This record gives sequence, C-alpha cells and structure tokens, in this order.
Amino acid sequence: MNEIESLLPGYNCGSCGYRQCRDFAGVLQKASDLDKCPFLTHDKFRVNVEKLLLLLGEELAKDEKIIGIIDGLEADLTLAPLKDECSCREDIHPFDGSVEVNIGDILRYRPLGCPVTHFARVIDKIPGGIYTVHMVGPLHRLGHDDFRFKDVGLCMILAFDGRVARGRIPKVGQTVKFVPEYCMMQKVHSGMVVGVEGKNVRIEAIDLKVW
Repeated sequence: MNEIESLLPGYNCGSCGYRQCRDFAGVLQKASDLDKCPFLTHDKFRVNVEKLLLLLGEELAKDEKIIGIIDGLEADLTLAPLKDECSCREDIHPFDGSVEVNIGDILRYRPLGCPVTHFARVIDKIPGGIYTVHMVGPLHRLGHDDFRFKDVGLCMILAFDGRVARGRIPKVGQTVKFVPEYCMMQKVHSGMVVGVEGKNVRIEAIDLKVW
C-alpha cells in the first residue's frame, strides 16, 4: 500500500470519493480504479501510471497475450472508449465528398480495407472533409422506419482516440498493433501513437495490414 500511495498525486482533492490519497491507495484493487483520479490522466504522471498498472496487474502486463480473433496476430494493446463515451473516437475521411454531413448525422460507410459496413454518429467536423465519429454499428437496424442515415461510401480511417484497457501504455512515436474493443471481427489494427495522457492515447496513420 505504501508503494501505491507514493505513486498517487498526493493532492488529497477528494475527486476519487475519498478524503485522502492514502485512503484511495488502500482500496485500489484493479487497473480500472485509476480512472477515479483525474490527475493521473496528466502526462506528468504517465510514468507513475505505468508503475501503478504493474503493481495492480503485473501478471496481465507480463504474460497475457492479446490475440486478434480473425487474423490470429498478437497485438500490443486493446483500445477502449474514453471515459463516459460509447466507443473510441475515430477520424474518418469519405472518398465521396459530395454528401452534406452535419454534426449529429448517422453515417453508413465501409472503412478502406474492412469488409464490414459501419454506422457512426458524427460528433465533430474537421476542415478538409474529415469527421470525428462515435461508432453505433454495425447493427441490424435497417428494418426500422425511424432509422435515418447518410451513405458516404468508402472511407479512409485516419485516427483513433481511446483508452488502453489491456496491455502496456505506449510512448509517443511508437508504432503499435491494437484491437478496438468494439471491433466486430476483433481484427488487429496498426498505427503510430501521437499523444498519450495517462491511459488515453491517440493513434494515427491507421492501417488494417499488419506485417
């Protein structure tokens, strides 16, 4: 417990639900408990988070392999949604830019290199025809009269924003292999890490070809 307490920020802010970091250290049992401390998401505590994850799940970090189901490849990490979000954030770029897209729209599209049709809700627009989305499918929803979507066809997947749920936290500049938790095929993706804050990471240059 003393080792865990020494790795916590020590601000005694109470955001975790406990009066002091010492009390919080006494109840930490699993890696997901670290999400209760808002300061551990700051980059200055990244090394502390890595050490805490080893203390709380050393066998997982060392021994448990993450294997993609459809391709049987080994991944470095599993990517989960950011806190209180329904899926990882994805930046997508439709090849067909003729469809008018607004925030809140549901898009139907197929990621380049993936055989599965996806549905996603637009949560932000980026200049250049890029959209940040939350995945809401593939789902069998086409028989519902109230389900409306815009078909944008084939899309390039540019980036993922998510939280490391399994595996080691990567470093900026590292090329990683990862599996998005909600991927129906549980296929290994690859990309370069361009941002790390605690367990939250941004991965760009996404590719479904893993050599």
